[in-house]
Amino acid sequence: MEQVLDVYKRPYNEDNPVVCTDESLKQLVETVQEEKIEPGKDKRIDYEYIRHGTSNIFMANEPLSGKRMVEITEFKKKKDWAEFIKKISDEMYPEAKKITLVMDNFKTHSLGAFYEAFKPEEAKRLIDRFEFIYTPKHGSWLNMAEIEFRVLNSQCLNRHIATIEEIKEEVKAWQEHRNNKNSKINWQFSTDDARIKLRRLYPSFQD
Repeated sequence: MEQVLDVYKRPYNEDNPVVCTDESLKQLVETVQEEKIEPGKDKRIDYEYIRHGTSNIFMANEPLSGKRMVEITEFKKKKDWAEFIKKISDEMYPEAKKITLVMDNFKTHSLGAFYEAFKPEEAKRLIDRFEFIYTPKHGSWLNMAEIEFRVLNSQCLNRHIATIEEIKEEVKAWQEHRNNKNSKINWQFSTDDARIKLRRLYPSFQD
């Protein structure tokens, strides 16, 4: 936890951006009947719907610059994750000397995923571009990508969407809007705060 918090204290550095990443599933749901609105009456909603499986959403955001990239995929296997990280490297930060990547300990987030997705030379090139910082077990709340996901869900995905193509269109528009607004995250929780508020998580010592 303190390692993550120390990373968040770093000043903005375009040569070494701090990027938070996460992923989330979104159900593909088709509404059977549209909302019924009649003059002078309360809005009536039919809650019948049809499920069309799920899609996966990868999120990468740089809190200090207000920059983010979202990728929609059918799956979230190791190969999908490795290809998303490559996009962070080569499309989002092609000029950066080193990219610090904050993420959780999900089983697909391994260095071996790069070797499963790419040839050894390419896998090693990508690995060398990153400093990998993992949030502790049960500490995913330390990942600022979760904050960005909450904004995405409240502003863009808080309704039934039936197809992955529609999700891609909606999320692309949201991403462009947020990036144009330069929406940053002002992280306030520090190591000193953790040692006071989360004191129970630290070992106790007796002199």
